[in-house]
Amino acid sequence: MENQMNQQNMQQGMKESPTMQPQMNHGGHEMFEAHEVLSGMIGFLDQYKMYDQNIQDQELKGILQRQHTFMNDCYNVMVEAFTTGNDPSHPTQSYKMQQSNDIIYGLKPSQAKKPVQAVNELTEQCISGFMLCQCKSMSGSLTMAACEITNPVLRRVVADSVPNFIEMAYEIFLYQNKHNYYQVPQLQQQDMNQMLNAYTTSSTSGAMNQQPKYMQ
Repeated sequence: MENQMNQQNMQQGMKESPTMQPQMNHGGHEMFEAHEVLSGMIGFLDQYKMYDQNIQDQELKGILQRQHTFMNDCYNVMVEAFTTGNDPSHPTQSYKMQQSNDIIYGLKPSQAKKPVQAVNELTEQCISGFMLCQCKSMSGSLTMAACEITNPVLRRVVADSVPNFIEMAYEIFLYQNKHNYYQVPQLQQQDMNQMLNAYTTSSTSGAMNQQPKYMQ
């Protein structure tokens, strides 16, 4: 009799568990994607803390600290949306960079690069390069995850975060470009013009606007 009651209680608990845990509105594959994104965000934040100790340039330090503060809030919003499946306490924000959009084009003579042999050889050029790679990588990971997430709230939080990481990557690029760390070559004028004029706009009129015969 006792075994029957235990089995009934177990069956009843199994039936009630979906309604008792409304936050379980995530798909299986989505769980892995979310874990990968959140783990990546933690690694991102931890490494920014590590870089902070080795930066001497106050301009780069300011960029790093602003980005870290913004990313920490972004991480908290994602965790909140993921664990509850509901709207977080506040929506995602938009990152506002402080670099100007002036870009220096062309190449200047520079020394050939090679790996450093000791930590004390890491320069602002190295560290800003690490930061840029991380922002690019994170924007790609978030984009892929947003295409796989089924929960509408978490999907929107992740998708809305992609432009922010792109903006942060662009801010670091502008810093590097200004200091000749990231040089931007250009094509010859003739080649540039040829490529610029390789495409033209498409007309919206034509066969696509005609109603198919089977619908007439």
